Amino acid sequence: MGRHSEVARASDQTVVRSFSDAAPKVKQKISAVSLPRPRLVMPTLFPSQRSVGLFSAAFMLTIGLLLVNVVDPYSGAVASPYYIPAISVVKDGQEVSIDGTYTTAAGRDGVSVTARSAAKASATAPAAGVPDPDTAQAMGLAAVKARGWGMEQYDCLVALWNRESHWNVYAHNTSSGAYGIPQSLPGEKMATVADDWQTNPATQIEWGLRYIEGRYGSPCGAWAHSEAVHWY
Repeated sequence: MGRHSEVARASDQTVVRSFSDAAPKVKQKISAVSLPRPRLVMPTLFPSQRSVGLFSAAFMLTIGLLLVNVVDPYSGAVASPYYIPAISVVKDGQEVSIDGTYTTAAGRDGVSVTARSAAKASATAPAAGVPDPDTAQAMGLAAVKARGWGMEQYDCLVALWNRESHWNVYAHNTSSGAYGIPQSLPGEKMATVADDWQTNPATQIEWGLRYIEGRYGSPCGAWAHSEAVHWY
C-alpha cells in the first residue's frame, strides 16, 4: 500500500512536472513559429503563351485581309450578296456606203466608210499660182490640164506634194521606203510608166496622177484625205 501510494504520488508529480516543464517549451515553440508574410504579386511583364498566340493569329488575319484588298480591291464587293455587276454596252459600228468609182476602207471610233466619192471628199487648197517654166510644178500643171482639170485641182496637187516631198524628185523616206515627188511606196512601182522613174520628174508625176485618179478621183480628193489622216 505504501509503495503504491508513492508510485501514485510519484506519477502525480511526474505528470505535474511534465506539464510544468513542457509549458515553457510549448511557449517557446509557439513563439519560434513565424507567421506567413503577405506576398506582393508583381504584374508579369511578358504576356503568356496563350495571349501571344491569340495576338499572332489576329495579326496574321488582319494582314491577310489587307493583302486581299491590295491584290483585288473589289474582292469584298464582289463577294457580297448585294453585288451587281455593271452592264457593259457596246455600240455597234456604223457602215456607210457612198457611190464612187473605187473602194477604200477606214476604221475610226467604230465607224467604217466604204467607197469614198472624190466629189464629196474634195477640199480646197491655197492658190499655188503659175509655176516657173521647166520646173516639176510646171510639168504637173500641164498634166493636170491634159486630164481636163482646172486650176483648183492643180492647187490641191501642189499642196499635196509639197507636204509629201516638196516636189523633190530624189526625196526618199528612209523609214518607209517611199520615193520621189509622189512618194511612191515602194518607188519601183513607178517603173510601170518608165524605167527612168528614179530621176525623171515627168515619169513620177504621171505615175502619181494615175494613182490619185484611180484611188481618190482627183487631186482635191487626195488632198482632202491627206488633210483628214495626214497621208494619201
